[in-house]
Amino acid sequence: MKKYRVVFKPKGITVFAGAGSTVMEAAQQAGLPLEALCGGMGNCGKCVVRIAGGAGKPSAEEKNHLAPEELKQGYRLACRAKVGGHLEVFLPDPSETKAKGFFKEPGKGLKLHPLVEKTYIRLAPPSLEDQAADSSRVLQGLGLKSQNLPPSLCRKLPRTLREADFKVTLIHDERGLLGVEPGDTTARNLGLVFDLGTTTLAGYLVDLTSGKLLAGDAVHNRQAAHGADIITRLAFVRREKDGLQILHRVLIDALNELVEMLLGKANCRGEDIYASVVVGNTCMQHLFLGLDPSSLAYTPFVPVLKEGVTVSAAEMGLKLNEDGLVHVLPNIAGFVGSDTVAVILSTGLDRSRATKLAIDIGTNGELVLGSRERLLACSAAAGPAFEGARISSGMRAAPGAINKVFLRDDIAFSVIGGGKPEGICGSGLIDAVAILLETGIVNKRGKILSPGELDPSISPQLIRRLLRHQGANAFLLVPASQTAHRRPILITQEDIRGLQLAKGAIAAAIQVLCRCYGVQAGYVEEVFLAGAFGSYLNPKSALRIGLIPPGLGERITPAGNAAGEGGIKALLSRREIKRAGKLAEKVEHVELAAFPGFYELFAAEIDFP
Repeated sequence: MKKYRVVFKPKGITVFAGAGSTVMEAAQQAGLPLEALCGGMGNCGKCVVRIAGGAGKPSAEEKNHLAPEELKQGYRLACRAKVGGHLEVFLPDPSETKAKGFFKEPGKGLKLHPLVEKTYIRLAPPSLEDQAADSSRVLQGLGLKSQNLPPSLCRKLPRTLREADFKVTLIHDERGLLGVEPGDTTARNLGLVFDLGTTTLAGYLVDLTSGKLLAGDAVHNRQAAHGADIITRLAFVRREKDGLQILHRVLIDALNELVEMLLGKANCRGEDIYASVVVGNTCMQHLFLGLDPSSLAYTPFVPVLKEGVTVSAAEMGLKLNEDGLVHVLPNIAGFVGSDTVAVILSTGLDRSRATKLAIDIGTNGELVLGSRERLLACSAAAGPAFEGARISSGMRAAPGAINKVFLRDDIAFSVIGGGKPEGICGSGLIDAVAILLETGIVNKRGKILSPGELDPSISPQLIRRLLRHQGANAFLLVPASQTAHRRPILITQEDIRGLQLAKGAIAAAIQVLCRCYGVQAGYVEEVFLAGAFGSYLNPKSALRIGLIPPGLGERITPAGNAAGEGGIKALLSRREIKRAGKLAEKVEHVELAAFPGFYELFAAEIDFP
């Protein structure tokens, strides 16, 4: 067999691989295992590399996962690209891959003007000719005539200036001076974005000077112990004497844990974090700020606060720099929060000529429809099924979760991070149910059929996966011997019912927005799917279960955590913060419960197509 030289850059490792072997096999030969969640079948699209040389024509799977421009630039799937000549293969940088897993260059195209900035300055020391007060001296360094400095800053000012020989870094925002540090610390200016989800709390650490995303991670929202959704948490606040304080403290503790995780990943210090932007639904923001959200439990669902607000990190009890600021983006309505504002910032719906739809799928699903002419938004109580909660083997989209399910002769799947699965996240659940619908194992009403009710043409391997669980039919996705915890992973009748209710809420909400906007669903030119599993969701599966209207399958764009990306834009640009304020006023809120016939629409959408 003829062999060709394959050089892996930037490591410079060279191997000789046989003609017709895949680049993935050559990488394994070189001791450079690439991410392949689907086992190298071309389904997950995670093994992207850039190839210079003769790797043959792109396969159908590569055309499905990569844009024509990317293919022209030499990007290929390592598991599909074949060795047909001498090749140079450029491997992705691990840190870049990590960042791309969250967003596509969130700071791209932005003129950086972050919420908090640093300026290094050499001040003239006092003299008999210049007896200006220390406070006046530093303010003049910023070009300010006056500002009421807080006592805490004034107490530190004399020693800081003199020990640094009046060579200091001034920390400031658009309102004025926030702090003074000895020496030149301008290289250490970090920011954080918190995305306060009902089920998951996400955090993103950003370098405010370069705009680079340094780390991202998420933790479970432990408020769930007091209620899995917003409604039950509102009830907890009203019922318990210290309910608000309990939920506030649980949230702050979890966010501080998240801060520690991010700092550990990026090898940074908390005292270098000077700014934070917070996005989330209206109730979560109230709980973050310690505001009583009880008014959201009653019609007309009026929040305490709609406008954006800036508070100190110290006041919130967050383990950031004590001079740091926390800015909470504005809300739109009682159940449409600043996370929706951030989604609009990210997707650019407010600047689009075409009519587009953004769906931020989570426990509380938010939808926005429109263009630069008009924007409508609503909130759909989807429940936690999309995020893996209240599902028998459910978990969030984290390492160990089945995120994709495929059908060959039998069931196959991919696991985030590889290894044995621990559970299934929302995107995997949607894939699995779509397969069960397509094979006829589940009927349009969501019932898992018994073996005797099935079409004889169904694969025996699939039929053998049917079993009884707690008095009802269930489908065995992964046997106990193949899981990390030695317990089977099932799709139960209750799991399917939970998914039906969730997708029914979203599908009915889409119909309502289209009717209010005066268009048919087919008029929508692009559908952004955001949320924790937006990057993993298979559009065909979403169509098959009826989550997305027919005809829009080719127009779906996975947007990942668009709320987090919008928060990063606001963190890096004061112009984006001002844009967010205008958006909160511009967007028209649609109350689904008040729409005539909504509940009939919802009931009709519960069934599968």
